Amino acid sequence: MSGRARLALCAWAATLMASCSLLPLVSPATWILQVAAMLAVQSGVGAATRRVPLARPLTVAAQALVTLLMLTLVFARQQALIGIVPGPEAFRHFADLLQQGSDDIARYAIPAPLESDGIRLMVLGGVLVIGLAVDTLAVTFRSAAPAGLPLLALYSVAAGLSHGGADWLWFLVAAGGYLMLLLAEGRERLSQWGRVFGGAARGPGGEPGALAPVRTGRRIGVVALGVALMVPIALPAMNGGLLDAAGTGVGGGNGSGGTISAVNPLVSLRDSLNVDQDREVMSLKTNSNDLSNMYLRIVSLDDFDGSTWKPAKRHVTGVPDSFPTPAGLGGDIKRAEIQTRISAADWYAQDWLPMPYPPSGVDVSGKWRYEPVGMTLVGDHGETTRGKTYLVKSLDVQPTAEQLADAPEPPASLKRDYTKLPDSVPAVVARTARQVTDGATSHYEQAVKLQDYFAFSGGFQYSTQVQVGTGPDAIAKFLKDKTGFCVHFSFAMAAMARSLGIPARVAVGFAPGTPQADGSVSVGLKDAHAWPELYFEGVGWTRFEPTPSRGVTPSYTVSDTPDNNLPPVPRPSQSAGSSASAAPSASTSCSAQQKKLEACAAALPLETAKPGDEGLPWYKIAGWSLLGLLAVALPLLPMLWRLRRRSVRLASAQHTVSASASARESRKARGADGGSSGAVDVTALSVEADARYAAEVAAGHVLAVWRELTDTAWDYGIVPDDALTPRKAAARIVRLGQLDAATAESVHRVASAVEQVLFAPEPRDVPGLADHVRSLRAALRSQAGWTARVRAVVAPRSAIRAVWDLTDRWTAFKARCAERWSVLVRRPSGQQSG
Repeated sequence: MSGRARLALCAWAATLMASCSLLPLVSPATWILQVAAMLAVQSGVGAATRRVPLARPLTVAAQALVTLLMLTLVFARQQALIGIVPGPEAFRHFADLLQQGSDDIARYAIPAPLESDGIRLMVLGGVLVIGLAVDTLAVTFRSAAPAGLPLLALYSVAAGLSHGGADWLWFLVAAGGYLMLLLAEGRERLSQWGRVFGGAARGPGGEPGALAPVRTGRRIGVVALGVALMVPIALPAMNGGLLDAAGTGVGGGNGSGGTISAVNPLVSLRDSLNVDQDREVMSLKTNSNDLSNMYLRIVSLDDFDGSTWKPAKRHVTGVPDSFPTPAGLGGDIKRAEIQTRISAADWYAQDWLPMPYPPSGVDVSGKWRYEPVGMTLVGDHGETTRGKTYLVKSLDVQPTAEQLADAPEPPASLKRDYTKLPDSVPAVVARTARQVTDGATSHYEQAVKLQDYFAFSGGFQYSTQVQVGTGPDAIAKFLKDKTGFCVHFSFAMAAMARSLGIPARVAVGFAPGTPQADGSVSVGLKDAHAWPELYFEGVGWTRFEPTPSRGVTPSYTVSDTPDNNLPPVPRPSQSAGSSASAAPSASTSCSAQQKKLEACAAALPLETAKPGDEGLPWYKIAGWSLLGLLAVALPLLPMLWRLRRRSVRLASAQHTVSASASARESRKARGADGGSSGAVDVTALSVEADARYAAEVAAGHVLAVWRELTDTAWDYGIVPDDALTPRKAAARIVRLGQLDAATAESVHRVASAVEQVLFAPEPRDVPGLADHVRSLRAALRSQAGWTARVRAVVAPRSAIRAVWDLTDRWTAFKARCAERWSVLVRRPSGQQSG
């Protein structure tokens, strides 16, 4: 197998190994076999076109065309000409599939079902694009090192979306593929010099030394491993979502807090309520006599920027044995402490712990942290609710309408934080709030009027079959269309309450579930819910229910007067229907439909930015990934450039001996033939030309090794002095570096080789020049401190030559442009100017 074919095979294997990091994201894993075959076809086309040979751009174009034809055959056969040639209809079908895949990513949990053609197209197409980039860089343009960037991007995106414990394994697999590619390129490059690496060079003492490609692979491999380890730290968190972590070191992300977008929560809640088969999320038993108020609250969203509600970034602490009294709750408010034992399903893995509000204590195993303002618990470093059974003590707060109506103004700081409305909120929101609450004499009456407007008198209809609004105009659109579901209603009421000066936030969790025959309550997917919480001094954060036909209207908001014309209070939502079984289903199977919204994986159906439920568009992820890669790669450019330059210079030294030997053999052959007399000896001229060319090449290689020797000394603080002769420069390096006799002899041997190629009429062979440079580097490294060692590798001084090279090239480019311009505008001789 030729070196180029071996390199192409390694590029195929490296791409396939990196794509294995996607295995936890899609199920079943049979797609890896299909993508392996398609990558093989893509790589085979590249090998065939390079053998023709075609120009490099044509090779890439041929591979891209074949890739498109394969995708058309698999995904758009019916829309294509003769089943394989894509036309306008096929491209429209691709666009529809990509849109479907984007929507499915927002709905499905990890692992997403492979039955979704949109997700399958995104996976297969994405891997094929990465494969094309790797093959182009590593094989077509023969530069394997940059090919690690697309491989690293593939792994980084997969690792950012996954939250399993085997990410390190996929990292090792991907890194192994990349190192294999680098080693294959090194062998292919060195083989071009005509040296057969049948055995390892001998090191000091006669021991076998490492092959040059192996040494290069080790060095570049260390760099690759370092870059790949640093990228996840430098990349921005991609876990920002409705229920993401809210403190340092907490949750599955970096602890910087999560966000809820104005788009994906609507999609998630709508789909969770539209599932064909409801599924139990958790079951609970409580000693409360009123199950209608058994809302399970997960997190509160108190930061509103006009288009986004999100949990404010707050500090978390250890879980206290007994929770403090909720903010604002006075001693004269009737309350009762209840106990609730909650058992989460084995498939339900949520970072935040669902609890009745306000909790007064919790007994749960595992690593959890407490967020005091929202009174919520969040898992620490991957802790989730999967299969947990825990006991929650909570307060059943029972204020009266009079107490709420007589509530004084809240503290100024709290009111300032929870009544913020950005200027981007449409004026119709505040205007409608004032119209609806006209005549109210207190914030409580205003809140009840808002609730009744949405739930009863405003003409709103509950429907999950709605178009999802985006941006600041989403609430205005909802107020106009008057159709939506719980997220629309809670978001709109909270925003309108803030416009009236009432502190408000949005709570996310579960509405009361369905009572079972054994006395327990079953909470299912369709109980996923969102509701507004308004603050009243003396009572604290108080639940309201503006969503019609969902949840339970609080008793303190319902009038007791006989002439009440409002419709009856809605009954609790039934998550499993009237025919729900008294016991949870024992089935552990999981269909594609059940996988929607974390039904089979590690999250709640409401989550919008869990690793398998992406909250950011793909182009934003790609952009942030690219920025992260650049942030890591730019500081490492001097090191990477220096490693590459050293590898090329020392590898070229191997050619010095073979070039001189080739010239000698040609001359000996000519002497054996006896030459020719009288006529021009063409063979002799050719041999002499070959000899001169070989000598010139050998001289260039020796000078490259000399440059590497002086740059190595420079990296360790010995600045080169180009005014000195090679012999004096070598003596200076020996003196300043305080080198031992053996190393000094190595330095002088390289200097002697330089003098020979510069001044000797017929230079002698000087073997082992690269080993002499390595000896110098090892000696300088052994004498330097750790800071000097790190600087010599990470920020080598000699890397400034890269800037000088660019400057020289720019100057030469400008000179060529000026020369060509002068030729174009030069007036022909003999012509006079007008």
